[in-house]
Amino acid sequence: MVKFRDIWHWLYPYGIFRTGRAVYLTFDDGPIPEVTPKVLEILERYGVKATFFMVGENIDKHPEVFEQVVKGGHAIGNHTYNHLKGWKTPFDVYMENADRCAERIQTASLTDDRTQHTDLFRPPYGKATLRQRIALHKKGYRLIYWDILTRDYEATRTPEQMLKQIRRNVRPGSIINFHDSLKSNERMLAVLPQVISFLLAENYEIKTL
Repeated sequence: MVKFRDIWHWLYPYGIFRTGRAVYLTFDDGPIPEVTPKVLEILERYGVKATFFMVGENIDKHPEVFEQVVKGGHAIGNHTYNHLKGWKTPFDVYMENADRCAERIQTASLTDDRTQHTDLFRPPYGKATLRQRIALHKKGYRLIYWDILTRDYEATRTPEQMLKQIRRNVRPGSIINFHDSLKSNERMLAVLPQVISFLLAENYEIKTL
């Protein structure tokens, strides 16, 4: 029988779609003051940690929110500096943009060693060319995708639909993709407490990547 991980490893060399035995809550596109602090409040309420794949430009705009995430003990990942779609971006431009985000993460906080370097990278939109992925892998990055995409950015998507999807598909090692963005704000914040409550009730351990 062909296994899930074998199919996706073949289609996306070096990509990680599921890992370990815990469940991993991930958030893309922040940090922004309108949404990220609210996510942090929910996570703190339940005593769980998450992984934030940050856009370097947003770190520059909102360093105080970046600092909140770091001080909360959450993991940080690289999401390029300008949220570039790899399939439409020249190789050198894409790699320079990823490097720029890495430099911003390294210098944004001097108070926590965890922020001086990250080996986590998530391609915006999940789209990077094979050449880009190979180069990122050679730089030492773990390319983190997901096995549950909530699509919280879709206006027609409801919290009920997202919760049902997660309840049906989550398993040990699942990586759940949310967005701490204005587009996803209302739907994501509505479903997040329900998702965490469900995972804890099912005895899943929630960890950072």
